[in-house]
Amino acid sequence: MGQQSRNSHKNKDSAVKKDIDDFVNSLSDEHRMLVVLKKELYDGTWEPMLDDLQHRLTNKPYIFKLVNRIEDDIKRIEQMQKFEIEHSVDLADYVNLP
Repeated sequence: MGQQSRNSHKNKDSAVKKDIDDFVNSLSDEHRMLVVLKKELYDGTWEPMLDDLQHRLTNKPYIFKLVNRIEDDIKRIEQMQKFEIEHSVDLADYVNLP
């Protein structure tokens, strides 16, 4: 039973790693840039970046000026944030800028 439990755990870890690899490989250059910005400018968290983008949309003060596709970036961030929560990972550990 112990061996079977270890094998089940290994299979689950392999499946999670495959999910992460597949997700990271599917990211566009825009997604990857957002991950890098999160890591470099926002202390590795999405919330301040989302706040900046939302503030920019409402003409409030914001920290960093991103490109004109704010709404698209917000959708990308929400998608990646959801994936990170579901898989308990930080995509910055997996993404390299192309």
